[in-house]
Amino acid sequence: MKNKTITILHLYPNDMNIYGDYGNVLTVKRRLEWYGFKANIIDYNQGDKFPDDIDIVIGGGGQDSGQNKIQKDLLMIGPKLKQLADNGVPMLVICGLYQLFGKFFKTADDQIIEGIGLMDIETLAKPERLIGNIITHSEEFGDIIGYENHSGQTFLGHQVPALGRVRLGAGNNTTGISEGARFKNVIGSYLHGSLLPKNPKIADYLIEKAVTNKYGKFIKKDIDDKYAELARKHAAKRPR
Repeated sequence: MKNKTITILHLYPNDMNIYGDYGNVLTVKRRLEWYGFKANIIDYNQGDKFPDDIDIVIGGGGQDSGQNKIQKDLLMIGPKLKQLADNGVPMLVICGLYQLFGKFFKTADDQIIEGIGLMDIETLAKPERLIGNIITHSEEFGDIIGYENHSGQTFLGHQVPALGRVRLGAGNNTTGISEGARFKNVIGSYLHGSLLPKNPKIADYLIEKAVTNKYGKFIKKDIDDKYAELARKHAAKRPR
C-alpha cells in the first residue's frame, strides 16, 4: 500500500486553528503512514482553489472574528462540502467549524453568522463560558477525552445523533448531556486538546472510511498506542 495515497483537506488553517487543533491533522497523517499509506495534506484557506480529489476533511476552531472572516468563503464551498458528505467522505470539525457546519451561530451581540447547514444544529452565544477537561462516552468509540473552551451553546435537531454523552464537563450546552454531533461520516465536536492524539479510535474511524471509499477495503493492523493510553489515563484524572 506504499504507493496508495489518502488526501487530507485541512480547512482554514490560517484562521481556524487554535488550542492545538492542527494536531488532528498530524495524527491522521502519522497513523496513515503506520498503516502503510502516503498522506497528502492540502491546506485550504480563503480564495484558494478547492481541490477535486479529497478523502478526509479536518477543520478546527477559531474566535468569532475568525468565523466572520471565513464565512463568505465557507458558504461558497458549502455545496461541495455537502456533496462530499453525501458521498461518504469522513470529516472532523471542531468548535468554530463545528458550529458553522450547522445552520448558524448567533453571537453575543445578536449577529448571525450563517452556516452551511450540513448538520441540523444551531448555536447561540451565552454569557457563561464552558471551559475545562471533558470526558464523554460513545458506544462506538468508548470514552472520548479532551478539553472544551466555548461560549457558544449548540442545540441538535431531533434527528441528529450526538457524538457522545457527557460524563465530566458541559458538552454542547448547559441544558443537556450531549457532546458533538454526527451526520453520515461527519463528526462535529467541541473537544480540543487536540482531540485525536488521545482518541485514536476516532482517528482510525476517519482513516477506515476514507480508505474503504477509495480502495474498496481497509485492513487494520495492530498499532502500539501505549503513549496514547498513558495520555488518556492522565487526562482522565485531571479535575474539571
